[in-house]
Amino acid sequence: MSTPHPFRFFRVGGFDQVRLDRGADLANLAQLDQKLWVALSCPVKGVEFDARTLALIDADNDGHVRAPELIGAIDWAVARLKSPDTLVKGGDLALADIGDAVLESAARNVLASLGKPQATHISVDDCTDIVRIFAGMAANGDGVIDGAGQSGEVQAAVALMIDKLGGVADRGGAKGVDRATIERCFAEAAALQAWREAMPHEAEGLPDLPAAAAAVKAVRDKVDDFFMRVRLAAFDGRAEALLNSSEDELKALGRTLLAGGAAEVAALPLAQVKVGASLPLGQGVNPAWTAAIAALRQHLITPLLGERDTLTEAEWADLRGRIGAYEAWLGAKPATPLDSVDAATIQGMLAGDLQAQLMALVAADEAAADQAARITEVERLVHCVRDLAKLANNFVSFTDFYTRRDKATFQAGTLYIDGRSCDLCIKVLDPAKHATLAAQAGVYLIYVDCVRPGEKMSVAAAVTAGDADQLTVGRNGVFYDRQGRDWDATVTKLVEHPISIQQAFWSPYKRVVKMIGEQVQKFAAAKAKASEDMTGQAVIKSSDKVLTAPPAAGAPAAKDAPPAPFDVAKFAGIFAAVGLAVGAIGTALASVLTGFLALKVWQMPFAVAGLMLIISGPAIAMAYFKLRNRNLGPILDANGWAVNTRARINIPFGTALTQLAALPAGAERALTDPYAEKSSPWPKVIAVLALLAGVAAGAWWAGWLHL
Repeated sequence: MSTPHPFRFFRVGGFDQVRLDRGADLANLAQLDQKLWVALSCPVKGVEFDARTLALIDADNDGHVRAPELIGAIDWAVARLKSPDTLVKGGDLALADIGDAVLESAARNVLASLGKPQATHISVDDCTDIVRIFAGMAANGDGVIDGAGQSGEVQAAVALMIDKLGGVADRGGAKGVDRATIERCFAEAAALQAWREAMPHEAEGLPDLPAAAAAVKAVRDKVDDFFMRVRLAAFDGRAEALLNSSEDELKALGRTLLAGGAAEVAALPLAQVKVGASLPLGQGVNPAWTAAIAALRQHLITPLLGERDTLTEAEWADLRGRIGAYEAWLGAKPATPLDSVDAATIQGMLAGDLQAQLMALVAADEAAADQAARITEVERLVHCVRDLAKLANNFVSFTDFYTRRDKATFQAGTLYIDGRSCDLCIKVLDPAKHATLAAQAGVYLIYVDCVRPGEKMSVAAAVTAGDADQLTVGRNGVFYDRQGRDWDATVTKLVEHPISIQQAFWSPYKRVVKMIGEQVQKFAAAKAKASEDMTGQAVIKSSDKVLTAPPAAGAPAAKDAPPAPFDVAKFAGIFAAVGLAVGAIGTALASVLTGFLALKVWQMPFAVAGLMLIISGPAIAMAYFKLRNRNLGPILDANGWAVNTRARINIPFGTALTQLAALPAGAERALTDPYAEKSSPWPKVIAVLALLAGVAAGAWWAGWLHL
């Protein structure tokens, strides 16, 4: 059995974490019990880490990097490096550190394609622009050629194929042709040439075959109809009159607007039907068909038969046969974009060995496929060298987070709000869903919507110092991301927990002051309302008296209702109750004051401290236990992590995550405030007199004071 690797651990955050600062630590990571890993999975989104590196490690492309994938990436990189210490060193990859000769050659090819053949290191930036890398290579393995650097014949053929058949995108970004395109081009060119050579001789002598074919197609049915009517007339003498236009049809046409040629006219026979009649080509043709017959005469009849005014049925059958062969040939034309290329160009392409030359170039490019595939491996190795050690120290352990030497991958930036800066800020996709699980962390969280022109994101920020008096929904702040960009931030949700011992100490007093203030405001508002109501009623009564009519003559004058008699017993009871209350308060104050004054001077501070401890002690104790048990795990788990331990945020560490506003060292401060509120002695005098009156009343009630 092999000797286990001696891992080293450090204790921070209340638990042991493995140190991964040696190449051997990373190379033997598979030996480390995964129960000792801080996390077993992290999402590829929502973390501040190179997305391309995470994509290269995420072997199954499920959006999470898990422990086996991280171990696999480390093992893959170690197998291709001379020493695993290269991973710890990080940065650019030195060519001398590559332990795979083929991979080193591929890295040198990459640098050469970028115009840096003398470089000794290759960086992530060198591997970023893959298109540029492949563009600098003569053969990049994709089987696509663009003809650059080849003979004029090859370049012309490639250009023709790109123009007519469409190009194929090369890895270098240029348009080119591949094996399938070349085979298609030459196959279609050969078919096109064979078709052109098979043109029928029957139509020889026609200056414009397409026009002649179009002229025949336009009148074929109408001419066939005419000669069929002629044969019917010869078959039955009665048919001659019946197959021509009837008198009723002509009368109907007389009531029709015939300008421009009506459909009714076109439906009439092409010419007068008679036994043995020929088709007139000029006079006697149906006016709706004059132009079509003239085109037939120009493009077909005259070139083949000479000038004539009529056409017999036998001549028509001969012409149809001769043009029919052409129409059949035309229908067999291959469908190809090359039909617009002239015959000489097609013949030139097919005559020599041009196709063989092109195929040889494609084969040479395809032969470089293995070397080109190594380019991706070079990119992966460069990313691993730069990022794997950092990822491990933010995955297997949270070294960056707990040592504070750098921001962790899950820290999105810093939020400035309410006179403090919060460093533990995490991107969230769904704040409502995130808050449900994150509430178990025991950390005071504020969720903010961060907005920039055209961009928006949500962030959860942990508040671990100061108080929460001014933290409310709708409060605005500024968020700075890891790139230093500023975002407008607005609080949308609060998850309230204790923030600090100081906040817990003062919370009872703040609650009492707040309660007293609210009660005083309610009392003042009630009295003001009662005063307004009383004044209004008095005004109404006065108005009623003024508007009341005087009594009629001889009628007795109305008398006001007699006032209610003064109830001495009632008011005596009220004064007695007030006296008892004042006496009780005075007695209590007198007892406390008497007991306090009976203490020795050195005992008085302890008494005050004890009183404050009684008031604030429970809140401090509760806050202390909650603050000690704050856990980072639920906050990350709510974002898709699989945190494998209780990552505590104790009181000293939590205080370091939030900085309060403080004057810089060496700053000068002027204490004179020209707008400070002027102090008045009367509140203090009234308070002292009230206290003395209460003490005196209590002493009189207890029988200590005789008047």
